[in-house]
Amino acid sequence: MVKLIHTLADHGDDVNCCAFSSSLLATCSLDKTIRLYSLSDFTELPHSPLKLHTYAVHCCCFSPSGHILASCSTDGTTVLWNTQNGEPLAVMEQPSGSPVRVCQFSPDSTCLVSGAADGTVVLWNAQSYKLYRCGSVKDGSLVACAFSPDGNLFVTGSSCGDLTVWDDKMRCLHSEKAHDLGITCCDFSSQPVSGFELKYKSTLSGHCAPVLACAFSHNGQMLVSGSVDKSVIVYDTNTENILHTLTQHTRYVTTCAFAPNILLLATGSMDKTVNIWQFDLETPCQARSTEDEAKQFPEDWSEDDVSVWLCAQGLNDLVGIFKMNNIDGRELLNLTKESLADDLKIESLGLRSKVLRKIEELRTEVKTLSSGIPDEFLCPITRELMKDPVIASDGYSYEKEAMENWISKKKRTSPMTNLVLPSVVLTPNRTLKMAISRWLETHQK
Repeated sequence: MVKLIHTLADHGDDVNCCAFSSSLLATCSLDKTIRLYSLSDFTELPHSPLKLHTYAVHCCCFSPSGHILASCSTDGTTVLWNTQNGEPLAVMEQPSGSPVRVCQFSPDSTCLVSGAADGTVVLWNAQSYKLYRCGSVKDGSLVACAFSPDGNLFVTGSSCGDLTVWDDKMRCLHSEKAHDLGITCCDFSSQPVSGFELKYKSTLSGHCAPVLACAFSHNGQMLVSGSVDKSVIVYDTNTENILHTLTQHTRYVTTCAFAPNILLLATGSMDKTVNIWQFDLETPCQARSTEDEAKQFPEDWSEDDVSVWLCAQGLNDLVGIFKMNNIDGRELLNLTKESLADDLKIESLGLRSKVLRKIEELRTEVKTLSSGIPDEFLCPITRELMKDPVIASDGYSYEKEAMENWISKKKRTSPMTNLVLPSVVLTPNRTLKMAISRWLETHQK
């Protein structure tokens, strides 16, 4: 079953979009603001709401790491925010000045796409905040965008109903009419994309009015949609059957999103609220979802799950080699530089180094998931619970000793952005230290 566990009612106007990171929920609205909430108790963060846009905010999305939030607005800008302190990192103006309707990060965080009302689409360098490539569709406003899991292509949807596929160099690969009355949203499943072929698969029915939003669950087993009929429908993507119909909202449902690591669903509406839904894992279909959720822990991954992970890391060429050697999650975590070279016969030293680096990141993630410690309480350098957190001039919080050692050895570069630090002054983060202390008191009794 699905139950409503929380309703957020802080926005003063229509909610246009909501997005999850591993520890936060972001919402944006016609009221020109973006709000940030902790997933631990759904309280609003001290530096929320984020205010900079001068007109309605249409879309918001997190970078894969969750450290950066992007928002776009009728004011013609896309703003990048530091999620830890709410400070703006960059304001990127659409070249045409047209209202920006949609923005989306690439899976590797290197690029950001913004689409505007005049049909222009911009590919930004998310590290330098510079415009990389620019293109446009023939007709209509760009209102939807999604990257493939491997980041090698992305699709845009227009108000005229055209679905356009682009590669990572902004070359148009394909365009066709997908919906006669216009596209309002699009999303990719987490299943890897091999090669490129766009063809019709099926139509899901259930709503009695236009659909405004859709999103796949993190494991690809469910699809959710929101509609002008005020309802939210959750489908089983394997059987295409309706699992749940949710009717709590009193006006159009404009946005919906699944959390990445837990079975939470957020839905936003023109009724100015965001509802948080939790899935109880009881029915056979949901039991299957339980199994998939368990696979969030890499040691439980199947060989196919490892293939999905490889594609998400941009290591598509290794899928065949890993499958041939029956590498599942447990085997993946135990790989070494010797086994990559001797057993898997990966000759390129650079490629072996990249694989090992990604596996080490995965091991760190496993440690974090197992500990249950909120990610924002962990030092980005040591990945350990912070005892004396400080804020550096890059806006991120670190363990004091670890950051001092970093500065002395690495000179003046940020561990998070690799950019030169404007200053080496470290400011005590007393708010974070108090939050960690409260968490410890609650969880170490």
